[in-house]
Amino acid sequence: MFKRHRSLASERKRQLFLQGVTRSILKNDMRNFHSLSQFILSAGPLRPTPAVKHAKTAHFEIEILDAQTRTQICIVDKVTQASTIHDVKQKFHKACPKWYPSRIGLQLECGGPFLKDYITIESVAASSIVTLYFTDLGQQVGWTTVFLAEYTGPLLLYLLFYLRISYIYDMKECLGRSRHPVVHLACFCHCMHYIRYLLETLFVHKVSAGHTPLKNLIKGCAFYWGFTSWIAYYINHPRYTPPSFGNRQITVSAINFLICEAGNHFINVMLAHPNHTGNNASFPSPNYNPFTWMFFLVSCPNYTYEIGSWISFTVMTQTLPVLSNGILLRRNCGNNPGHLKLSPCLLASRDHEDPCWTIGEHECVNWSNGIMGILAHTKKLTGLRHMWWKE
Repeated sequence: MFKRHRSLASERKRQLFLQGVTRSILKNDMRNFHSLSQFILSAGPLRPTPAVKHAKTAHFEIEILDAQTRTQICIVDKVTQASTIHDVKQKFHKACPKWYPSRIGLQLECGGPFLKDYITIESVAASSIVTLYFTDLGQQVGWTTVFLAEYTGPLLLYLLFYLRISYIYDMKECLGRSRHPVVHLACFCHCMHYIRYLLETLFVHKVSAGHTPLKNLIKGCAFYWGFTSWIAYYINHPRYTPPSFGNRQITVSAINFLICEAGNHFINVMLAHPNHTGNNASFPSPNYNPFTWMFFLVSCPNYTYEIGSWISFTVMTQTLPVLSNGILLRRNCGNNPGHLKLSPCLLASRDHEDPCWTIGEHECVNWSNGIMGILAHTKKLTGLRHMWWKE
């Protein structure tokens, strides 16, 4: 009995010992597996991740030469593909501060056209080195400044003649003669005309952000101010003769003048806020405003209303200088190369060089046909009304 109990106790000890050994082995295996997994994770991926290759940005070197002497002025480096001529002008200005960007004219070849500011370097570059020719455009002024100067002068000059300052007219003659009511009415209409111009320049028209040489400002001011002085001198002269048909002629002409001024304003507002369809701006079309119904008859109602205003003012005051001023004012507008950025361009006909405002180029087409070109803008002559100007 004693031997059997002893053998059973030894077997139990052996079993417990084996269980303990197996547990310790399992624990060691788990620890080893855990440490092995941690080592593998910390070591990272077995194969290295290929490095991402970034595309190299091409840089251009701009060599700027004087257009007259062909001597090198400076070199603009590190110019990217997406850079524009405007960016090149900015860097050129930093290298040569005496020439500010609006004064810099860059050409691909001597005598060629000046490059627009929005043109990219990539589009004109044939190699990594680009040669541009520099021309000094002279002192520049903004278009808004040009318009404000041209329109403010006539407004103030006419008032000076209306007040009959002593060094313009003979004071004895001025005191001995009373003014006809049409003189006061003409002053009101003339001032209202140029006040509308000023307000539309500031708040309606989308004036081009470009610049023009200072000589164009002097020419424009001399033209507007000179003709205004000529008109005002005769209308406000003490010996001024009133219209032949009296109040009936004055009243009808004044009403027609106001109608044309209102129509001109509404057309300008309509042209400044066109209806856009797709990528291009749609041609203006008449709406509920009766003043826009002129689009049924002509392609450029703003010019038609403008001519109507000056004709009405001529009949109302019965003075020839006013008529000649109206004709030459419209011709001057057509020959001025930069004015307003109105959308869309009012292309009328391929057979007529008619005035038109452009969307992106900010240029006026030359008006060679004068006043008859405006009055002939009928629907029969403008079969290409649905042509759009593309930038």
